[in-house]
Amino acid sequence: MGADADRARRQSDLKLVPELGIDLGTANILVYRRGKGVALSEPTVVAISTQSRRVLAVGNEAREMLGRTPGNITAIRPLKDGVIADYTTTLRMLEYLINKVCGKRRLFKPTLLVCVPSGVTNVERRAVLQAAKEAGAGLAMTIEEPMAAAIGAGLPIDYPGGNMVVDIGGGTADIAVISLGGIVLSQSIRVAGNKMDEAIVRHIRNTYNLMVGEPTAEEVKIKVGSAYPLAQELSMEVRGRDLVAGLPKTVEVTSDEIREALAEPVRQITEKICQVLEETPPELASDLMQRGITLTGGGALLRGLDKFLASVTDIPVTVADNALHCVAIGTGRALEGLEKIRASGAVTQI
Repeated sequence: MGADADRARRQSDLKLVPELGIDLGTANILVYRRGKGVALSEPTVVAISTQSRRVLAVGNEAREMLGRTPGNITAIRPLKDGVIADYTTTLRMLEYLINKVCGKRRLFKPTLLVCVPSGVTNVERRAVLQAAKEAGAGLAMTIEEPMAAAIGAGLPIDYPGGNMVVDIGGGTADIAVISLGGIVLSQSIRVAGNKMDEAIVRHIRNTYNLMVGEPTAEEVKIKVGSAYPLAQELSMEVRGRDLVAGLPKTVEVTSDEIREALAEPVRQITEKICQVLEETPPELASDLMQRGITLTGGGALLRGLDKFLASVTDIPVTVADNALHCVAIGTGRALEGLEKIRASGAVTQI
């Protein structure tokens, strides 16, 4: 009777432990709380005081400060190309996120499952795990982003047969072929949403002698960006600083010219996808001809990207439902079936 009571108490305690799946992206950070869905979705930006090194704002509030801060405040992105570039700031950001989702006063330390790009080194992976532990996690684990994306997109990854997922985030594009619950083949390229923004900044500077910031470039990408000719071309006004006169200036850009600006990063992602397809075993390649390629991540929302990739690869390409949240949803579902995911070797912990 005593043993049964102890077991019941342990199971009850486990239910009280918060379980969080974190999509630690270069551009956006999403937190999925088991049983409650996506609890937080904010830009990966931290505003800190240059004097005291104290965190002043995180997420949306900090993003609004990018390029607008006085000398004593710095707004930075602590992750670069999907991995930690500023360890201390990332640690403070994770502490803020855990406190915001779980509350500052909690009985149990949360369990964290954090996504990392498929091409990370062991050192980069350990840095993520260490930061999660120091931020207050009781148990910290990592899962590769394409696996989480495939789970979040609802692909039948547990069955024999190839599934190809391309997760295009802010810092990296991860491409993987998955079968029987494991990654058969994966590649990661550090060309994604941020490189597209940089290409737009460069195009506007070279064409119009106009300097714009990356937030403006991202807005241009979202509103008029495309990878494939549109039935009706779009246009928008862009404001920035004239490099010749040094004064504010407004120009009009079209989706046609932005498509040309985005051609290089889109080409690099496409070449990497083709490389993975070339290395895919024949039986799995035949499955992909039927099942197609699934796009996830914010970069998947670029207009016409699915049509462009389909025209190059001759394979059906679809954008996952709720592509932006796929990875975060996948981490949450992975937490629910943790033992099974662990057995496949997709989860790493320290």
